[in-house]
Amino acid sequence: MRGFAAVLTGAVLFAALPGFAQFNAPDTPSLPSMPAVAGQLAAKYKADADKILKASETDDDGYVALTYLCDHIGKRLSGTPQLNTAVEWGAELMRKAGLQNVTVQPVMVPRWVRGNESAAIVAPVTKPLHMLGLGMSVGTPKDGITAGVVFVPSFAALDAMTPEQVKGKIVVFNPGWHGYGVNVMYRALGPSKAAAKGAVGVLVRSATGLAMQTPHTGALHYDEKVTKIPAAAISVEDALMIERLAKEGPVTVHLQMDAHMEADVQAGNVMGEIVGSEHPEQVVSIGGHIDSWDVGQGAQDDGAGIMGAFQAVTLIHKLGLKPKRTIRLVFWVNEENGEAGGRAYRKLVGDKIGDQVAAIEVDEGAEKPLGMGFGGFAFMMPGAPAFDVTKLSADERRSFEVLQDIASLLGPIRADTVSPGGGGSDIEAITDEGVPSLSPRTEATHYFDWHHTEADTLDKVDPVELRKNAAMLAVVAYVLADMDGRLVGTKASPR
Repeated sequence: MRGFAAVLTGAVLFAALPGFAQFNAPDTPSLPSMPAVAGQLAAKYKADADKILKASETDDDGYVALTYLCDHIGKRLSGTPQLNTAVEWGAELMRKAGLQNVTVQPVMVPRWVRGNESAAIVAPVTKPLHMLGLGMSVGTPKDGITAGVVFVPSFAALDAMTPEQVKGKIVVFNPGWHGYGVNVMYRALGPSKAAAKGAVGVLVRSATGLAMQTPHTGALHYDEKVTKIPAAAISVEDALMIERLAKEGPVTVHLQMDAHMEADVQAGNVMGEIVGSEHPEQVVSIGGHIDSWDVGQGAQDDGAGIMGAFQAVTLIHKLGLKPKRTIRLVFWVNEENGEAGGRAYRKLVGDKIGDQVAAIEVDEGAEKPLGMGFGGFAFMMPGAPAFDVTKLSADERRSFEVLQDIASLLGPIRADTVSPGGGGSDIEAITDEGVPSLSPRTEATHYFDWHHTEADTLDKVDPVELRKNAAMLAVVAYVLADMDGRLVGTKASPR
């Protein structure tokens, strides 16, 4: 999950990351939920929507495919043979389902290798740490690094320190838990901020609110103007223990990481279509990312996303529904540590960007669906004013009204709400240019308990909720591809 290429500033990082249902912590703007309001679209599409909802109750194609992906292919880090196996399998899955124009778009992806790694407190007590190196981190020297710790509760506290206080130390960030959108900044930006003060390594509290001695990995983003230093995530409990020890006196930690980069590897975006009956050149894109981190099985992040989208599109196909526009299912690659798939997709679209009717990114797992998010994230950054629909343009308000109309069709599965803010990093390259951006909203009660950990395994996915997510996506994608009008997107502000 998550906005790797755009992590140039904290605000931009926040805007690019998925999983916004969890971002409404005290530090971030709240997410208002707009109720469904039935109108002309609901009247026109009720019969088709009811068919989709009914068929979804017994359709397990998505869960069956997810089971194979998790148990027989497993974790799928960019650059690994497992990812390319998944890509080939995904293309064959689409062909067998009867989708048209199935293709794999070649994409070069980075090859980051974790290798052996460990960390431990060596003074004033000895204790192994629960750790995972951060994605794209450099390694330590062969024998590791042993250094004193500087405990840092916030970027402001780091900024207030002198280089002499940090030089030669391992910085341990523990800002507490303030929601993923805030905490992920320490993972992504913390290593270079610490290096700029002279640190030789970084340990960061995992980006989760759950303390279960489980470290959460994820990508960092190095500032190329600053020395690259090794960085790892540690469990919540270990971060808190280091904080307590540091208040008593000096703490020393040993960190060893074999992490390194190898040559880029060719992978590919997987695509299949239901070709539009009247306007085949106009496209509604829907999908998620087929890559995962090198821990767990990538079940919720983002196996459930791509399989939910797969089931949504194949439901439409099996029911014989023929939308006027093309629905394109996409399994993007390299979302987790590079976003190369999203950029390659933008190049594929080329000068036909105006034919991209909407883009739906499914990258929030498959817990109980609540509705759809729409319209970008500018108003959701820290310090942004509360969302006010009356301050939108007439076209933007109309788009929200259209989605409220569509959402009314989802009442039977209680997913009949619309929230501001929708999109994701795989579709960011096209939605930044004004393509309407959407993403599902789920309860996501436990998503960040499992996110980027060994615990992201198939058993965390409820087949019933996966079917409901697929039903919601199918109804929304079908209506957007068939209705007479179009949503209006918003171009991103220059960065």
